[in-house]
Amino acid sequence: MSNSLFGIHGAALELRSQRMGLLTSNIANAATPGFKAKDIDFAAALKARNAGMSEDKAIASATRFRVPVMPSLDGNTVEMATEQTAFAENAVGYSATLNFLKGRVETITRAIKGE
Repeated sequence: MSNSLFGIHGAALELRSQRMGLLTSNIANAATPGFKAKDIDFAAALKARNAGMSEDKAIASATRFRVPVMPSLDGNTVEMATEQTAFAENAVGYSATLNFLKGRVETITRAIKGE
């Protein structure tokens, strides 16, 4: 029932949440020698999720190592500007999806109350 009410937005919110965690991990490990930054190709993960793949498999299939613009001498591939930009972009998408779902729930609540 939630799929028909919320469409792809429920899956999108879950994927954005997982991506937020991955980007946070990248930022937290910015000074860890040899750490390889990863990101989720959101469009590919959402497409896989809509094709019926489980969330874990969709994320695993869409996770990519980030290729650094300026490689670090210690092998760390985290570039703070890139990570912060991706984090901010993802946060805006998460917020927009959450606001859409909130509006949807409010509409359903009003319909149930007969307003």
